[in-house]
Amino acid sequence: MIFKITYQESLAQVPLRENTKSMFLEATDKVEARAKFSANTPYNIEFIQEISGAHLQYEREHNADFKVMEF
Repeated sequence: MIFKITYQESLAQVPLRENTKSMFLEATDKVEARAKFSANTPYNIEFIQEISGAHLQYEREHNADFKVMEF
């Protein structure tokens, strides 16, 4: 499954919507996605969402930064 993780790069600042970034990660479930992301980045996770079907296709076509990260 592919998960979209939205995050803030700073743990010290209050999260601002304008600073939210996203990353795509392959994992079997949300727990594994969170563990992989947390173990490999120092970022503050906002939300983890499983994407598939039309949503995944939309992200692939309209997100110039779409890349499934491998840790």
